[in-house]
Amino acid sequence: MYSYSVVQWLFFFYLYCFMGWCVESTYVSVRKRHLTNRGFLRGPFLPIYGSGAMMMLVASMPFRNSIVLTYISGCIGATILEYVTGVAMEKLFKVRYWDYSQKKFNFQGHICLGTTLSWGGLTILMTEFLHVPVEQFVFSIPNTVLNLLTLLLTVWIAADFSLSVKAAVDLREVLIKMKQAKEELLHIQKRLESIMEAANHGVENCREALAEGVNNVRSVRMEDLISGIEGRLESIKQTAQLKSSAYLESVKEEVFELKTKYAINIALRRHWGGVKDFFQRRLLRGNPSMTSEGFQEELDEIKQKASEKNHKEKNDREENL
Repeated sequence: MYSYSVVQWLFFFYLYCFMGWCVESTYVSVRKRHLTNRGFLRGPFLPIYGSGAMMMLVASMPFRNSIVLTYISGCIGATILEYVTGVAMEKLFKVRYWDYSQKKFNFQGHICLGTTLSWGGLTILMTEFLHVPVEQFVFSIPNTVLNLLTLLLTVWIAADFSLSVKAAVDLREVLIKMKQAKEELLHIQKRLESIMEAANHGVENCREALAEGVNNVRSVRMEDLISGIEGRLESIKQTAQLKSSAYLESVKEEVFELKTKYAINIALRRHWGGVKDFFQRRLLRGNPSMTSEGFQEELDEIKQKASEKNHKEKNDREENL
């Protein structure tokens, strides 16, 4: 059985957060062929690894004499932690920081069989090999020094966590606002389509055409949506020029208002997607595989803008050297 003080448990947690960051950042940097500060936090810590390590140690405590039960407890405990963390983060921030949807035998994309089996192997590695020298290292640190280090790390990580959570919440709000702007553009497109149909074929046909198109409206890409709205505005303009229409004259002010709303929502979406905040761009850069079930188009747009801004800043720095 492990018998540690609260300070020692905390220091173990921070140490494994750091070790996990080293492994993950190295792996991603090699894959991407450029240095990547991986993870949710800005500093060199990955809490999911620290939490996983603590879960492995605690879950395996009753089974120290059985390597099979240690393996099984590690599989179960770490998988539960990964699932709960993944679901909670997606609910809170509207994005997934890891996604196993493309892996075989996954559950909701948050966990998969391959990773679960790996957690069991890591638990054996942790309890039988890795934790022994780590434990000896921590025990060799004088209590006064350990207390001071733990206090400093706690302040550092707490501040980092607060800033990172704020950046993630702000990013969530950006995604929501961009989505709302798109929803408004969809309403504008439908109303313009209704006006076109009413002007060309009569009000009844307009209602039928609108009813047919409503079901698939949410799958429209932004490029197609913009093209569609501009095309309908141009068609209404041409129709009004070619023939006199009492109906078009009666909705002239509404068309102008829709055109104004269109310009405003396009400008707002581009503004929100500009990712001017450094911490948000850091969050995106450190999590290149980030996905979002309900806001993927918006997230992709933000990623592209952030990448362009990071690339521009890099070029500017190189020019100034």
